[in-house]
Amino acid sequence: MSDTPATIAVIGSGTMGNGIAHVFAQHGHPVSLIDVDPAALERATATIAKNLDRQVKKGTLDAAAPATILGRLATGTELAAVADATLVVEAASENPRVKFDLFEQLDRLAPPATILATNTSSISITEIAARTGRADRVIGMHFMNPVPVMQLVEVIRGHATSDATTAAVMAMATALGKTPVEVNDYPGFVSNRVLMPMINEAVFCVFEGVATPEAIDTVMKLGMAHPMGPLALADLIGLDVCLAILEVLHRGLGDDKYRPCPLLKRMVAAGELGRKSGKGFYAYER
Repeated sequence: MSDTPATIAVIGSGTMGNGIAHVFAQHGHPVSLIDVDPAALERATATIAKNLDRQVKKGTLDAAAPATILGRLATGTELAAVADATLVVEAASENPRVKFDLFEQLDRLAPPATILATNTSSISITEIAARTGRADRVIGMHFMNPVPVMQLVEVIRGHATSDATTAAVMAMATALGKTPVEVNDYPGFVSNRVLMPMINEAVFCVFEGVATPEAIDTVMKLGMAHPMGPLALADLIGLDVCLAILEVLHRGLGDDKYRPCPLLKRMVAAGELGRKSGKGFYAYER
């Protein structure tokens, strides 16, 4: 990628997608934010504007910057917008079928040299890449939530990802002020292979009556110096997302230590998904 700001397309305008678009636009890139739902795009733009204002109030952004940054952001509902992209970052729902279908379409619509990245938190990069004719230019670019704040980007190489693609994405992440870490394509990569069993074990502690969510989170915050307890973190991530990742780990690694807690399954079935639904292990105002 040259010194000219890369043109970025972000697919999906949810929590992760709007955060990714925010960061790229803040660092000088023209960004197309694409979602099938126009209302979701309106919410995403409002969220980005609110988060930029928060940065101004904290003194980390100049007062004139939000207007300039928002001026770099275009929204739309058609994937055809990727025709001008140097880099596409897919941040749609954590569902293999959705991602496989999207990458088949992106491969047809994006220029041959365009890198196709996915923000998946657990789905195989190799399997996603196999749906395209450019497996060497498909890579995982796993940002952490909240994207504008968290420094890590997990850069995941699929079976056929080239050195050049990896180097370009590592350089791009660094230019965004992030710290990229290169990992290989195994279920859950590093972040969720380590994190999700901890969250799952915390859920089992609630399920078995060992302690309340508040007590469990307090132990981990004060005893283990975690900034947030595992159950509050699960609510932030989304209990449905946690369940989906655990199922990928359980299926992909074949070890029952990744078996999702029955309480987690029951809460997701009941629509108690955490912050986004207003109720998880804690209650939230919506």
